[in-house]
Amino acid sequence: MTTVLITGCSSGYGLATARRFLDEGFDVVATMRTPRTDVLPPSDRLRVIPLDVTSAESIAAAVTGSGPIDVLVNNAGIGAIGAFEATPMQTTRELFDTNTFGVMAMTQAVVPQMRSRGSGVIVNVTSSVTLAAMPLAAVYTASKMAVEGFTASLALELAFFGVRAKLVEPGYGPSTNFTANGLHRMAGVIPPAYEPFAAPIMASFGAAGAATTPEDVAEVVLSAATDTSDRLRFAAGADAVALAESTAGV
Repeated sequence: MTTVLITGCSSGYGLATARRFLDEGFDVVATMRTPRTDVLPPSDRLRVIPLDVTSAESIAAAVTGSGPIDVLVNNAGIGAIGAFEATPMQTTRELFDTNTFGVMAMTQAVVPQMRSRGSGVIVNVTSSVTLAAMPLAAVYTASKMAVEGFTASLALELAFFGVRAKLVEPGYGPSTNFTANGLHRMAGVIPPAYEPFAAPIMASFGAAGAATTPEDVAEVVLSAATDTSDRLRFAAGADAVALAESTAGV
């Protein structure tokens, strides 16, 4: 049986991805900072365990307790919205600790067992902001762009050992916790001088239009995890697919 470990499963993309892999017959290790068993259907193929991707001790315990991991899905992430000049460096460090260094730490913890077996897949979930720039998201974009470069290089060095690395790039998903998390972290980072610029942008976040659902992302993560080609990037959601197509070859 194939085992997948997914980070950030309490809600949003991670929760939908855990459900999708369970539907496909995988053994699923769903990780959360604060484990909740009520958000996923009961299954003898499911384990819900604690994991804080910013803690080396938590990572070591989760990886050791999971047994052999065939697929690692690095999904855990946080958002931040605001003018960069007013964004506290502490906020910047928090984003990189989870979105970038957390991905790297989880990957480093799992690669040795995959390399020794000569098989395995690492799927890193980034964002469509890596496909097209978005204002008021400079720090978030930087944290995700770093993962894109990391994964592209990682894929080349791990291919020699039969291990694949993939990127999933979701579009904007207002139904996830990203907007709520981002708005929570924007307190005080929209200075008065930026308000005329920021107001229509913030209003557009709630506007109707193409939106990526957690189910969209879960389906693409599954596709990436089971893809045996050398394809690296997988856009998820109609808006992300449109961006990927419009920037292809640029």
